[in-house]
Amino acid sequence: MADTNLEVSRQNVEQRAVNAIRALTIDATQEAGSGHPGMPMGAAPMGYLLYARFMKHNPKNPHWWNRDRYVQSAGHGSMLQYSLLHLSGYDLPLEELRAYRQWGSKTPGHPEVAHTPGVEITTGPLGQGISTAVGMALAEAHLAARFNRPGFDVIDHKTYVIASDGDMMEGVASEASSFAGHLGLGKLIVLYDDNRVSIDGPTDITFSEDVLKRYQAYGWHTQRVADGNDLAALDQAIRAAQDEAQQPSIIAVRTLIGFGAPTLAGTSKAHGAPLGAEEAEAAKENLRIDWPAFSVPEDVRAHYLEAAKAGGEAEANWQVLFNRYRQEHAAAAAELDRMMIGDLPGDFDADLPHFLTGGSTATRNASHKALNALAAKIPELIGGSADLAESNKTDLEGETACSPSDHSGRILRFGVREHAMAAICNGLSLHGGFRPFAATFLIFSDYLRPALRLSALMRQRVTYIFTHDSIGLGGDGPTHQPVEQLMSLRAIPNLTVIRPADANETVQAWTVAVQRRSGPVALALSRQNLPHLDVPAGSVAKGAYVIADADGTPDLILLASGSEVTLCLAAKAQLDAEGVKTRVVSMPSFELFEQQGAGYREAVLPAGVRARVAVEAGATSGWQRYTGLEGAVIGLDRFGASGDGDTVMEQLGFNVANIVTIAKEIVRS
Repeated sequence: MADTNLEVSRQNVEQRAVNAIRALTIDATQEAGSGHPGMPMGAAPMGYLLYARFMKHNPKNPHWWNRDRYVQSAGHGSMLQYSLLHLSGYDLPLEELRAYRQWGSKTPGHPEVAHTPGVEITTGPLGQGISTAVGMALAEAHLAARFNRPGFDVIDHKTYVIASDGDMMEGVASEASSFAGHLGLGKLIVLYDDNRVSIDGPTDITFSEDVLKRYQAYGWHTQRVADGNDLAALDQAIRAAQDEAQQPSIIAVRTLIGFGAPTLAGTSKAHGAPLGAEEAEAAKENLRIDWPAFSVPEDVRAHYLEAAKAGGEAEANWQVLFNRYRQEHAAAAAELDRMMIGDLPGDFDADLPHFLTGGSTATRNASHKALNALAAKIPELIGGSADLAESNKTDLEGETACSPSDHSGRILRFGVREHAMAAICNGLSLHGGFRPFAATFLIFSDYLRPALRLSALMRQRVTYIFTHDSIGLGGDGPTHQPVEQLMSLRAIPNLTVIRPADANETVQAWTVAVQRRSGPVALALSRQNLPHLDVPAGSVAKGAYVIADADGTPDLILLASGSEVTLCLAAKAQLDAEGVKTRVVSMPSFELFEQQGAGYREAVLPAGVRARVAVEAGATSGWQRYTGLEGAVIGLDRFGASGDGDTVMEQLGFNVANIVTIAKEIVRS
């Protein structure tokens, strides 16, 4: 009888613990006057089980390396995660939940990494969370393959995801899930919140496929749970997923959006707006929530903190193991320590190539040499191309490709999956221990832009290698010739875009990229050979510099990036001969230049010299900040054309004669 009473008591506190999530969700969305209560109310049992029973995590140290990762891909239901973080003992007091979606709070409308303790990733754009989680799972698999030793599984954790119907519809999720199934990332477990409701109404108005059959085809282990409130069935399914080591797992959980709300449950009206006072009160009555708003019953709080205590003990036990690992495998431990902390090796730039003037090299080829020199020193450099490795020049010499049978390879074959590639690289970076790179043609940066934008928003150390940077690539024609891409990338906050003028600038660009700690870098590289230039050390890091100066105060300043710098140098020679004293400024990076002090910027672009011409084989908008209203921009505000690269450049105005003609007009005006 005593055992029966104990079991009833346990079940009762578990149900109250689930309903505590629903209560906080109702309270916070009502207080804010906005938000998405439906998903947290339906998915609360899944979140409860993960945090209270399955996840290995320590709220007192959210950055413990070997913690399980939780990704709420359905970021609109952020109150599910905030409630769980508060209840589990993270540094997220009730006052922050009361300030949900308000200026300055730690509970923004969608979860933001490095803003809220315990949030692993910024989510909200559907499909990004589950796709980035693939990168996190790959990070665990790769580090485990490289660093674990017999008796020392120092890297051994799982990545859990709660995803929505909307996530299942997004194309990037399909790309990434296919990749995860191919590699057999068995420690990735996705709980699919199958509530059959989206903003526009029931999902069957647009979405009628069998999702689990699709995931079976991807190579995933699949299960269904018919009732999302059945804790025993959920528990059994998660345990079965944990036992499947060779395949990622997805569990389709049938839930009811807005569970407990008497009239809104199961409807799209429960998705994106507070329940309203009357409906909220009735929902609490249905759920037997009899405690005050923004409070947690003591038995519920104690129940959640039992799991937090277990997490602290798990970290302590792991620390004992890692200390023994340090003693027996000192070199490996030191390298893993450094990689996870994020420091570069002291000699990372010792063997970088230098290119003598008189020769010529495509900057994509120079990038290949620089990347390989750095990769030999920086083992955390890992990445690859979206099926363009030979064109992007991204293979690492002497390294193997990551494969289903060996996750230790540093070369990642992403296939034609640009969007997933970028999201997966975000996951590698977020996990810690990596400086990932992703490569494709510059024109296809459009395919991966949402994940690149999140790289910048999350301040992740991802390097994007974009080759074939202009109409100079030639014969592939306008579908492959970027025009607006450079300027559109420069418009993304916290993204550093670098378009090197030659091989030596490219080497310097790579040193900037690997040293950047708080945001991504995009390298725009040429297909065609460019003459080697005499580039002083540290020039690229300043964003712009005088590569060739006039004798005395210049009459004219020519500004350019990439291949057009060489054209400007040739134009300078002719202008000087005609008595126009000309300065040439190479400007590989707007962003880096803007970070320099006012004195340096004035020295490069003196305000007194108003005759300026910028030259770049791309959209002109944006250069006016440097040329001023009295200057000119030689650019491209039309699409390109198919033909020999030199001919296309010549015909579209990127030639010395055109630069000289326009420059003289500006000087005379």
